[in-house]
Amino acid sequence: MSLAGHLVELRNRLLIAAAAIVVAMVIAYFLTDPFMEFITRPVREIAMARGEEAKVEVMYTTVTGAFDLKLRMSFAIGILLAAPVWLWQIWAYIMPGLSRKEIRYTVGFLLAAIPLFFAGALTGILVMPNIVKLMADFLPEGTSAFYEARTYYDFVLKLMLIVGIAYVLPVFLVALNFAGIISGKAILKAWRVAVVVAVVVAAIATPPADVVSTFLLAGILVVLFFAAAGLSMLFDRRRAKRTVAELGTAA
Repeated sequence: MSLAGHLVELRNRLLIAAAAIVVAMVIAYFLTDPFMEFITRPVREIAMARGEEAKVEVMYTTVTGAFDLKLRMSFAIGILLAAPVWLWQIWAYIMPGLSRKEIRYTVGFLLAAIPLFFAGALTGILVMPNIVKLMADFLPEGTSAFYEARTYYDFVLKLMLIVGIAYVLPVFLVALNFAGIISGKAILKAWRVAVVVAVVVAAIATPPADVVSTFLLAGILVVLFFAAAGLSMLFDRRRAKRTVAELGTAA
């Protein structure tokens, strides 16, 4: 295909992906209220626990705040809903230029990375209520807590993204091993650094006072790292055996 043909195909696939995202955003607009109600449930539970003497609620500080937040949420949820379409468009565009071996590796990477990312995002959602309630425990008696809606939503979204990306990092290590950039033994030797990074990421994603959530998340990340190191060492062993077999055949 000529350069012009590649550009036309790229344009068409981008248009399809954009159209899918727009349609998904329209659908997501009607899901924003249930989602907001779900993520603000801890705030309502805090309000019930503290009683009527203290006011605890999510609030909007501008006239257009509620509408702006709906659009932001619609965009994020729309990208998620349209993911099968735009991921396929990206894959269909680059697949003809890949070898059969590269296609297998790419498919394997996606099949591992996508579920891990969603598992991480789900972990973030599950940890979030404990974080909100724990932080509310530091409020003095008789005081009020007003959570700005946009800031509250950004906190939840960033938590999901941080934990989701952290879950995918071990897959990148395996991908680097596949590419021959780093060996399994080298990955395993860096276990001390991995533990420190896991604790730092967990500390960023969870409040310092929530020690249980911090160590739970750090433990999951460490287990994923050692799983990646183990898989990489297994692949190195198979690669070494294949090389020995090829050399023996050649001899």
